[in-house]
Amino acid sequence: MKWIFTVLLSLSFSQFSAYADEADPIVAEAAGKTIRKSTLLSYHKQNLNFVRSGKKVTLQSSLNDLIDRIIGIEEAKKVNIHKRPDVVKKMNDIIYHAYISDELTPKLNKIKISDSDVKSYYSKNKEYKTSQILLRLRTTPTDVELAESMALANKIYNEAIKNPKKFSELAKKYGQTTTALTGGDMGYQPRVRLAPEYYESIKGKRIGYITNPFRTQYGIHIVMVTGEKKFEQIDTNLYQKILYDVKRDEILADYFAKKRNNAKVKIHKDKL
Repeated sequence: MKWIFTVLLSLSFSQFSAYADEADPIVAEAAGKTIRKSTLLSYHKQNLNFVRSGKKVTLQSSLNDLIDRIIGIEEAKKVNIHKRPDVVKKMNDIIYHAYISDELTPKLNKIKISDSDVKSYYSKNKEYKTSQILLRLRTTPTDVELAESMALANKIYNEAIKNPKKFSELAKKYGQTTTALTGGDMGYQPRVRLAPEYYESIKGKRIGYITNPFRTQYGIHIVMVTGEKKFEQIDTNLYQKILYDVKRDEILADYFAKKRNNAKVKIHKDKL
């Protein structure tokens, strides 16, 4: 009886495999790998969304792409490209983002942004129009370079304070960005598009106010406040997106704060 049952089970599995192959047949083989029709159709559907150097997208061209992809991946494995540090980093980035997406998507889907949320956020993070004079610095400037740039910035600041109407002229003369061509005009910018130091230097300041020179990752700035946008003038859709990102980041930070407790994190501050 046991032998009969085993034979029947084997026959049933063979029939199931045959049905599976018939429903989703293998359409090509390359480098020891198989491509099923469902994979080809899915890939082809994606290809139809893009224009590729004027070439017509056909089912055959999509199949050729998949075959080339398989060959390329298998050849890459032979020379251990998947073990190369830069490739490992990219793979880890993909793994990290895929994991976070799976873990947090249910929570992120629950984020709701109301009009009152936007109004409350904007009352604390108003949008200003500014002009700037930026003296660029290398990422890690020497003490001499930093001192020279700061001395020049203080000289420019003193000139600007004496005659604020000359700010645009000073920006054209000393500014080291493309905005210098228009007198340093940065237009209206929400907080998230400005370096934190930049925004904090102008927050709550009156129109016409000129900041003391301050440093960001980009260099040394001198900024004049030239406008303040009222709540009724803002792009509500933009601020809903900004506030969504703020809440998303809070969820992410809370998630990892809890995970860190079990990860035995230890930071050697004396080595930083």
